[in-house]
Amino acid sequence: MLLAGGQGSRLYALTAKVAKPNMPFGGKYRIIDFPLSNCANSGIDTVGVLTQYQPLRLNSYVGSGQPWDLDTEDGGVYILPPYQSAGEKGSWFTGTANAIYQNMDFIEMYDPDHVLILSGDHVYKMDYAKMLRAHQEAEAACTIAVIQVSMEEATRFGIMNVGPDGSICEFEEKPAHPKSDLASMGIYIFDWKKLRKYLIEDENDPTSSKDFGKNIIPKMLAAGEKLMPYRFEGYWRDVGTITSLWDANMDMLSNTKLNLFDPQWPIRARSPIRPPHFAGEGARIHHSIVTEGCDIDGKVDNSVLSASVTVGSGAKISYSILMPGAVVEPGAVVEYAIIGENARICAGAHVGTEPDGSESWGVATVGPDVTVGPGVSVPASAMIYDSSEVQS
Repeated sequence: MLLAGGQGSRLYALTAKVAKPNMPFGGKYRIIDFPLSNCANSGIDTVGVLTQYQPLRLNSYVGSGQPWDLDTEDGGVYILPPYQSAGEKGSWFTGTANAIYQNMDFIEMYDPDHVLILSGDHVYKMDYAKMLRAHQEAEAACTIAVIQVSMEEATRFGIMNVGPDGSICEFEEKPAHPKSDLASMGIYIFDWKKLRKYLIEDENDPTSSKDFGKNIIPKMLAAGEKLMPYRFEGYWRDVGTITSLWDANMDMLSNTKLNLFDPQWPIRARSPIRPPHFAGEGARIHHSIVTEGCDIDGKVDNSVLSASVTVGSGAKISYSILMPGAVVEPGAVVEYAIIGENARICAGAHVGTEPDGSESWGVATVGPDVTVGPGVSVPASAMIYDSSEVQS
C-alpha cells in the first residue's frame, strides 16, 4: 500500500499544482518511480496507490503500471482515492492509518498474511523481499525499516529505541534528547490480521490522529506486540524540503551515492517520447544530467536538466535543477536554483547566487509556469509563485 496523497507543503511553489510523489526528479524520473520500481524489483505484483492531493496528473502518470511491469492480470497497480459509500458521510484521508482503514476492503480482496506500507515521496533503492524474510523469521507483528542518522539529525525523526533482545521497546516522535540514532523510514510490514484489529480500534478512538507513527505503533507497543527494526544501510532521502530536493538531485551526479546504472535493480519511469538531446556549437556541458528533448546552446555545469529543457546561446546554468519544459533564454544566468516545469527565464535575467556562508542564503526557486522578466535578478532563497512578482 503506497501512500501517495501528500501535499508536500514545504516544497511551496513546486507543489502548488502537483502532488509531491509526482514531482520531477533526477532528470528522467518522478519521485514515485522509486517505490514503484522497488516493488517490481522485489517481486511485489499488487500495489494500491492511495492518492488525495492534486491526483489527476499522478493518476495519469501511474496509469496501469505498465512502465514498472505492474500491469498483471491478477494483480497490478490500483489507484485508490478517498471515496464515499452509500449512507456514509465520507471524507479525505485524515491520517496515514485512516488511509489504510478506508481501503481495508481492497486489502481483504487478496486475503494477505502481510501488508507492506510505503511512502510515495522518498528516494532510495530497497529490496522489500529481504525485509519480509526478516519479519517472518522474527515472527513479528510489525517490522519497521530504520536508518542510522547522526544524533543531531535524530531530533527531526521518529526514533526507535531497541531493547536487549533487539526488538523495539520505545518509539519517540522527534525527541529533543534522543536515546537512539535509529530513525524510522516510514516503511512498515504488518501482520495483516493484527493490523486490521488496531486500525478498527484506532478509527473508533475520537482522540486519535489516525497516524501510524503517532497512534498505531505506540498502541501496539503498549499492548506488548513484538515490533522489530529492519536496519537499512543504503542511500535514502526524504525530499520534503527545497534544500533536500536540491541536495538529492545533486546526489544524482555521483554514482557512489545512488547508482542508477545497476541492471539488477533498474529504476523505471514513464518516459516522454522526445528526440535525443541536442548540443549546439556554443554548448558546453560538464558533469551534468541532460535528458531527451533538451536543446542546449549555452553552458551547463553540475546541473540536472529534465526533458525538453531549452538553454539559449550565452546562457549559463550551474548547480541547478531545471524541470521539464523550462526555458532559459540567451544571456540568462541560473545558479544554485530550482526552475519549475514550463517556467521561462527571460534574456539577461539572473536567478540565484553562489553560497556566501550566511544563514539567510538558500536555493532560489521559481515555480511552474512562471516567467522571470528580462534582466530581472532573483536573489538566493527567493520563492517565486507568480509571474507578476518578477516582471521588472
